[in-house]
Order: sequence, then C-alpha cells, then structure tokens
Amino acid sequence: MTIDTIKRALITGITGQDGSYLAQFLLDQGYRVFGTYQKSAVPNFWRLQYLNILEKVTLICADLTDFPTLIEAVNSCQPQEIYHLAALSPSGTAFEHAVDAGEITGLGVTRLLEAIMKIDPGIKFYQASSIELYGEGRSEPLTENTPFNPVNPYAVAKLYGYWITRIYRQKHGIFACSGILFNHESPLRGLNFVTRKISNSVARISLGLQDELILGNLNAKRDWGYAPEYIRCMWLMLQQDKPDDYIIATNETHTVREFAEKAFETVGLDWQKYIRTDEKLMRPTDVNFLQGDNSKARENLGWQPQVKFNQLVEIMVKNDLDRWQMHESGKTFPWDIQP
Repeated sequence: MTIDTIKRALITGITGQDGSYLAQFLLDQGYRVFGTYQKSAVPNFWRLQYLNILEKVTLICADLTDFPTLIEAVNSCQPQEIYHLAALSPSGTAFEHAVDAGEITGLGVTRLLEAIMKIDPGIKFYQASSIELYGEGRSEPLTENTPFNPVNPYAVAKLYGYWITRIYRQKHGIFACSGILFNHESPLRGLNFVTRKISNSVARISLGLQDELILGNLNAKRDWGYAPEYIRCMWLMLQQDKPDDYIIATNETHTVREFAEKAFETVGLDWQKYIRTDEKLMRPTDVNFLQGDNSKARENLGWQPQVKFNQLVEIMVKNDLDRWQMHESGKTFPWDIQP
C-alpha cells in the first residue's frame, strides 16, 4: 500500500472516550490517524495507552479557539475526513463556563469548517452533536425531526455547532454530518459520568475499599448504549453518498437506579445496602427522560446496537473490578485513577 492510497483522518478530542475508540476503529480500517490535543491542558493519554495505540497515532497540538493552529493541523495531515469530537466537557457547572462553552464548543465548529473551506472543501466533516439539544419535558422517543429546546450554555453551544454544520453543508456544499449520539458508555468513560462512577464504586465496594455510593437522581431515565458500537456510526455517516444527520440510540431507556441495581448484582451484592442519595447531586437543569429513535440510522446506515443494557453494565463493572484487583496486586497500567 502506497502513501497515496492510505486514507487519512483527523480526530479532534482524540484523548477522550470516543476519540480513542474511533482512533482504534480507523486504524483497524487501514487509516493513518491524526489527533489534536490542547497544549495548555494536562496530558491525558491513558485511554490511547490502554488500547495500545498511542504509538500508532500522530498527535498534533491545536486549540479550538486559535484559528491558525487549526489551519496548521489540517494542513499538516491533509485528511480526507475530520471527526470533530472535542468540546468543553458538560457538567453541573455549565453556567460558570458559559462564555467558554460558546468559544470552544460553539465557535470551534465554525473555525474547523472555515479551515476546510480554505484548505480543501472536499474534506468530509463529522460533528459530534449532543442529546442535550432536546432539553427537558420530553416523554416520547426523540427523532431527527423533534424540536430542540436547550436548557444550559453547553447545550446552546452544541445547538450552534449543529446548525452551523448544516448551513455549511447547504450553502457551501461541504460533506458535513452531525451525529446526535445518545448516552454511550464504556470502561473508558470518565469518572465524572454517573455510569462510570457507579461501576468504579461498585468494584471498590465489592473489594472492601469503599463503604457506600452516593448518587443524585435515581429516577432519571437514559438511553444507554455501548460506545465502541456507536463509533462505527460516525464512520458510516461519512461513507454515504449524501451527507445527513442521524440519531444513534438503543430505542430503550433505563433509570440510574436500574443501572446501580444491575451493577451491584454483577458482584453479588444488594444495591439497597450501599446506596445513599444526596440532593446536592441533583442538577437543577437535569433531564428526567431521554430516549432516541434510531430508525433513520437503521434504514440508511444499516446499523443497530448489539450490546444490550445488562451486558453493558456487566462490561463496565467487571473491567473496573479487574483494574482494582490489578492495582491491589501491585501492577501498574494506564488508568484514570490515582489512588
């Protein structure tokens, strides 16, 4: 295979859960993979190391608020595809970083699209959208045609990114797609997400390293899928004849309580003996119900999830349990925990 026949992809946010799994997937497809990271941030390459691919990707320093660095990043790798996954991480303190959300999560998309316009309008572009576009007060499965109702600065910034992607597709003819991925989890999920908080805590409790698990809203319902499966959809969107936007979901919901119950069941414990709720962990703009409808992705992309809810929970708990057991035995390995 010559260099001219090797496809090249640029992933922003390559060090995150989705970026790492996507890099692994693209490498398996024969791509040469490049990824951006922010110089001002603390290096966080553990996921790439965990997947044994850190030495197989080319890392490029770039900043979503600095247009020249994005131009340089795209110029240096000349990709056929750009997967834009980087964003300011959503959290309960979204209102404290409202301006940053707009600059990074919102305008960062426009800067990348402008880089494509200047360097090569033929580059295919994937925008990682968010279920937070839909906001609260929903009681039915959400489709690509459901009206948006963002309720925090992060969601508003993501909505801007969604619309600007559509505008560049319609007005400039760029092959640009937005993927609205519902909650997708894995052993590489960050500890600031409730699913990983549960799996990690359950593993520790089962080994006698922790006494209880403190959670917020146990009744919140989410459409939870397995992240490695969702990554393939990003790629599939850019392999179609025409660009379009897609919801990726499992079409079913489960509560945080169900997730915790199954997690404790995986290690043979009664969840009710170890869980305590705290109102301080209740987010004021939390959405109680989110379920997607993947009909369009199923029909156009030929995709549907294979890993079901119970299997997803088991994968996460057993992986965290294995890691804590390795740690207790004195082994060192890439991990996001500093005991």
